[in-house]
Amino acid sequence: MKHQLEYLTWDHECACPSRVPGPLDSATRRLALAAAVTVLAVSGCKKAEVAQVPPPEVEVVAVAQTNVPIYREAVGTLAGDVDATISAQVTGYLLSRGYTEGSVVTNGQVLFQIDPAPFQADLDKAESQLAQAQATEKKYALMVDRYTPLAATQAISQQELDDAVQNQKAAQANVLAAKASVEQAKLNLGFCTIRSPANGVAGLASPQAQVGNLVGPNTGALTTVTTVDPMRAYFSVDQRTLTELQERTLAEGKKLGTSEGPPLELRLATGSVYPLPGQIRFRNNQVDVKTGTVRLVGEFPNPDRLLVPGMFVGVRAKIGTLTNALLVPQRAVTEMQGRYLIAVVGADNKVTIRPVSTGERVKQDWVIAGNVKPGDRVVAEGIQKVRDGAVVNPVPFVEKVAAAPAGQAEEKKPEPKAQ
Repeated sequence: MKHQLEYLTWDHECACPSRVPGPLDSATRRLALAAAVTVLAVSGCKKAEVAQVPPPEVEVVAVAQTNVPIYREAVGTLAGDVDATISAQVTGYLLSRGYTEGSVVTNGQVLFQIDPAPFQADLDKAESQLAQAQATEKKYALMVDRYTPLAATQAISQQELDDAVQNQKAAQANVLAAKASVEQAKLNLGFCTIRSPANGVAGLASPQAQVGNLVGPNTGALTTVTTVDPMRAYFSVDQRTLTELQERTLAEGKKLGTSEGPPLELRLATGSVYPLPGQIRFRNNQVDVKTGTVRLVGEFPNPDRLLVPGMFVGVRAKIGTLTNALLVPQRAVTEMQGRYLIAVVGADNKVTIRPVSTGERVKQDWVIAGNVKPGDRVVAEGIQKVRDGAVVNPVPFVEKVAAAPAGQAEEKKPEPKAQ
């Protein structure tokens, strides 16, 4: 009984292998196996050609053209025009405190009262010594008046007149010393009442400034009084920024350091802008050779006491305006080996990688220049997926908004920018 082999052959009508019976031998078996492998390989290639990968999806945004104000910003600290440290100038027991901590005080308002009794006694003593010195001076003045005619007639010796004159001069010196002692005693008595040197806000009283404590010159600060309206902002700028400010001010026919100078803006710790503008009041008279910067002082109105001395703020000044500047999101610009590149999507959805030069940063955008024009679509999200000449699937760019903390309302997402 002979065995038959169903071997594979290619059916051109159905484009698939078919089974054909035949005798079973080794040569036929090898030929059938090779044919089967070839058929499977060709079939897999055709299937791979049919299943093509779709183009990657990227988010694009149109290049915007607008006028961009140019600012220079520096970190500054706030301080009052007057920032007085209040200390005791005489030693004594503290009887009372005449203000509420953190409240507004006026010039001359009593802040602390030291026991005046010992100093009143010193004043009384000094006044009595002054009276005694004045009496002695008067006595010698009478002696000189009486001895002068007698010495002229030689009724008394010239020596006696000279002694009387010298005693009168010594008495006059004693009167001056006694008057100085009285003035010193009055000052010490006045120092017992500690008053505010200016209108401002009084700070916290120190632990030593408690009623009943012994205070004196070595006790340290009892409190502070700071003026808060207007408020000063101290900040430093480099020489280039200072020159730009001066050139802009001179070009406008104004003067830096006056109310005509460029306005200043304050950026608070929350990121918000202080609503009231300020002015550069003055600058230091020299450049710091160690840092190459110049110290400037700005002044801001502070009627609501929103600004507090010691706060760190961002101080910003406008130095000019760029007209018809081109803006793209900062995330759309890629830096590679010192070059800045953007991916532009053409009308056929093909990507072109173009070098650009960068300028000012405006919030989340960047001013660019180069082979780009307004309205060009640039890749803002998914730039890592593209290469030069690749075809992409562009969709509008949507700015990502961070999730709001628990208990707070979520911020509304901005509308997609026009392509």
